[in-house]
Amino acid sequence: MQTIAPLWLWGFFVAAVVVALFIDFVVLKKQGAHEVGVKEALNWSIVWVAVSLAFNALFWWAVKDTSGDAALANTKALEFLTGYLIEKSLAVDNIFVFLMIFTYFAVPAAYQKRVLMIGIIGAIVLRSIMILAGGWLLQQFHWILYVFGAFLLLTGIKMWWAAGQEPDLESNPALKLLRKLMPVSKHFDGEKFFTVENGKRIATPLLMVICLVGFTDVIFAVDSIPAIFAITTDPFIVLTSNVFAILGLRAMYFLLAAVAAKFHLLSYGLAVILAFIGTKMLLIDVYKIPVVVSLGVVVGILAVTMVLSVRTAPKLKTGA
Repeated sequence: MQTIAPLWLWGFFVAAVVVALFIDFVVLKKQGAHEVGVKEALNWSIVWVAVSLAFNALFWWAVKDTSGDAALANTKALEFLTGYLIEKSLAVDNIFVFLMIFTYFAVPAAYQKRVLMIGIIGAIVLRSIMILAGGWLLQQFHWILYVFGAFLLLTGIKMWWAAGQEPDLESNPALKLLRKLMPVSKHFDGEKFFTVENGKRIATPLLMVICLVGFTDVIFAVDSIPAIFAITTDPFIVLTSNVFAILGLRAMYFLLAAVAAKFHLLSYGLAVILAFIGTKMLLIDVYKIPVVVSLGVVVGILAVTMVLSVRTAPKLKTGA
C-alpha cells in the first residue's frame, strides 16, 4: 500500500497517539471516578479538535516539503479534513447508542468515563486492523469499491427509515449471548468488572456495558471504514483521520449527552451523508467527485440538519 506520508510522520503520529492515551489513562485517572461536566467536556473537545487540525497542518507541510507540490499538499490536507469530518459525524450516531446502553444499564455518570476510555483503545486497535485489511483488498481488487459503495448506500437508506425509532436493546443478540455465557450481578461494585456474591465470582453490569460498547464499535467500524475509502485510498490519511476522530470520542460523548434532545434530526443527516458517499464510490470510474465538493456536501448536510434540529427541538416543560 502506497502512501504519500514520509516515514518520520508515521513515527510522529504513533508518538502523538501514545501521548494522548497516556493523558487519558494516567493523568486523567488521577481525577478518579467523577461525573464529567459540560464545561470539562467542551474544553477537551476543543483541545482534541485543535490537535487534529494542528496535525493536518503538519501533514500539509510534510507533503509540500517532500514533493515540492503545494497543490498536492492542499489536496491531501483536504482529504484528511474531509475524512476526519465524516468519521467525526458518524461517531455521533455511535455516541447516541452509547447513551442508550448507559441509560439501559443505569450506569452512574462517574463510571462512564472508564468505559469510554477502554472503548477508545478497542476502537483504535480494531479500526487499524480493518483499515490495513481494507487497503490491501482495494489494492488487489478494485471492484470492492463498488461493494463498499452499494453497502453504504443501502446502509444510508436503512438508517433513514430507522431514524427516530428507539432501538430495542433487550432483543440485542449480543446482550442475550452475554447473559447466557456468564452470571451477572444486579448491582455495580464501583468500577470493577467482577464482584463476589455468595462466595462466587460473577460479572458486574459494567462488564456487560464494556462488551456491548465493543460490539457497537465493530458494527460502526463496518460503516465508517468504507466511507473514508471513498475519499482517499492512502492508508496514512485513512488511519490518522479515523484515530484522531476516535481520540475525541470520550469528550464528545459527555458534551452531546447533555444536548442529545436538541439534535434529534441528526440521524437523518448522517443517513444522507452515507448515501452520498456510497453514490460517490459507485460513480468513481464514471466521474470522480472532487474532494472539496465532498467536504462542502458533508458540511452543508450537517449544518442544515443541526439548524433544523435546534429549531424543531421539543421544548422542555417548565413548572408553574
